[in-house]
Amino acid sequence: MSLENTCHMPDLRETCERLLAADSWLILTHQYPDGDTLGSAFALARALRTLGKKVRVACADPIPDKYDFITSGIEWDDFEPTHICTVDVADPHLLGDALSRYADRVELCIDHHASNTRYAENLLLCDYAAAAMLVFEIIKHLGVTPDTAIAEALYTGIATDTGCFKYSNTDPLTHRMAAELMEVGIRAAQINRAMFDTKSRTRIELERLALAEMRFEWNGRCALMPITQAMLEKSQAHENDMEGLASIPRAIEGVWVGVTLREIDENRFKISVRTGSHVSASDICAQLGGGGHAAAAGCTVSGSLTHVIDQMLDAIRAAVPDIEAHA
Repeated sequence: MSLENTCHMPDLRETCERLLAADSWLILTHQYPDGDTLGSAFALARALRTLGKKVRVACADPIPDKYDFITSGIEWDDFEPTHICTVDVADPHLLGDALSRYADRVELCIDHHASNTRYAENLLLCDYAAAAMLVFEIIKHLGVTPDTAIAEALYTGIATDTGCFKYSNTDPLTHRMAAELMEVGIRAAQINRAMFDTKSRTRIELERLALAEMRFEWNGRCALMPITQAMLEKSQAHENDMEGLASIPRAIEGVWVGVTLREIDENRFKISVRTGSHVSASDICAQLGGGGHAAAAGCTVSGSLTHVIDQMLDAIRAAVPDIEAHA
């Protein structure tokens, strides 16, 4: 599939021309950062710096320690941002409160979410499993040969957004790009272990508490797992322990819709939805002001835990009208 024929304006060539035309770029990631937004941002930042650009990456939330191998070793340039780009950010609200002042100043968005709100000039390709794949295309088009640091950042973005190449969004191109990055000499096995196979003791304790409160609906077709502030306090879990929790409910046999409800402050929950191939997570979350991909989406809902669960169940019924019939 041709990248330039399927992207919204600007296309790949125009995007690269825009990146080259400016002397400095502030690159923004989404709040609650994951491997794709971080890998994409730091890979692009490193590539632009090799071209003599002043660059800085910003994130509203603390970056988990397990991404230190991506983020370390860079001394950021000090400049007043005049050109701002986002990576893997479908909606400016996802920038978070700390970066909200930039929301209406973003001029370029590099993304792969079908739910993208077109808030800037978009290089958007929803068929790509990760934004890092788009950034990889950009870097090559800019004439930059990825070094180990760039390649490891890009590989991390691809691996994390495909669930270590297990999700349905993985296709032959995904594997070809990953193989090309591995040929640079990256530490693929160590990256995959750090991303998918290593958990802190506090994370295990948090999982234990959350699993004890998991709720099933429609004869197990839906599993809802709350992560409350009380659980976080009891387990002493940190932000570093949060990533990957959303995959737990969907991993249960027979579950069509897995929902994780994380209490981010009093009466406000960050919802993560994971679904099978015949149910759209994006359609579910769109009813509550969110969005994402067909198999993975999210939204933020206010109210008590009971009220939020009721809203989620109503949204699931509306998006999956036959879920009760198959219970």
